[in-house]
Amino acid sequence: MEQEELTKWFDEYGESILSYILLMVRDYQQAEDLTQETFIKAYRHQQQFEQKSSVKTWLFSIAHNVTKDYFRKKHPLQYYLGLTMEEKDYKPIPEQIIAMNFQIEQLYRAIQQLKPSYRHVIILRKLKEFSTAETALVLNWSESKVKMTLKRALVELKNELIKRGITNELLG
Repeated sequence: MEQEELTKWFDEYGESILSYILLMVRDYQQAEDLTQETFIKAYRHQQQFEQKSSVKTWLFSIAHNVTKDYFRKKHPLQYYLGLTMEEKDYKPIPEQIIAMNFQIEQLYRAIQQLKPSYRHVIILRKLKEFSTAETALVLNWSESKVKMTLKRALVELKNELIKRGITNELLG
């Protein structure tokens, strides 16, 4: 892989990967670092890209694993107990608050309350608009697991939004 191709990938997918990681780690600086690490790993392991999936799917798989590794190292006990990504003191940066209207902000806050597997599948399928097959590749799940988890995750998300007082106009 030439540096030009990596630059092209970063220009095309960097912002999307950054926002995906930011939804997981809730720390802008850390998300930037993990995004950079994602592209460094892509560069170092480019010979492993067999083009069985799209570049986007491959990069998101790397981003998913980099983020998982970050939590495994940062909070090993929480990670193994399934409690990762549950930092209670999350505060979005001011630019994010301004950029989101109230309902979208509530949606993102509700997503943050979901367990990690639900959060991953909703972000990939609904926010990043990955196909079921692409999501399965990123998460290393079967397509049926993606479908079932998404179904359950959406029920939990709807319950969380109702709990927050969000009306059916957002729930559609």
